[in-house]
Amino acid sequence: MADPQQTIRQTVTENDVVLFMKGTKSMPQCGFSSRVAGVLNFMGVEFRDVNVLADEGIRQGIKDFSDWPTIPQLYVKGEFVGGCDIVTEMTLSGELDQLLDQKGVAYDKAAADKIREANA
Repeated sequence: MADPQQTIRQTVTENDVVLFMKGTKSMPQCGFSSRVAGVLNFMGVEFRDVNVLADEGIRQGIKDFSDWPTIPQLYVKGEFVGGCDIVTEMTLSGELDQLLDQKGVAYDKAAADKIREANA
């Protein structure tokens, strides 16, 4: 059996954007995971989803890896961004756009603007 820390490190290194979540991007299993996956999907961000419910080692391992107690957890270019509340705030403030721009990750700017307009 693979070491969860090694598996997590490899996953965040080999993928530009990774969301450790409950469920999958097409079938989230909790509201918080659904919100973050929904934002990324709506903005057209290509991301790797990791279903922590499928592997208890990964479920606990990601909490240890990031020293963050909750799931979902978003990583961009190997950097831990945050959970649902942080990603929501970053989306509404435009900070997520800035981060994606800085890291060279493609997304739909018009869709990001629509999210902000709808929540203004």
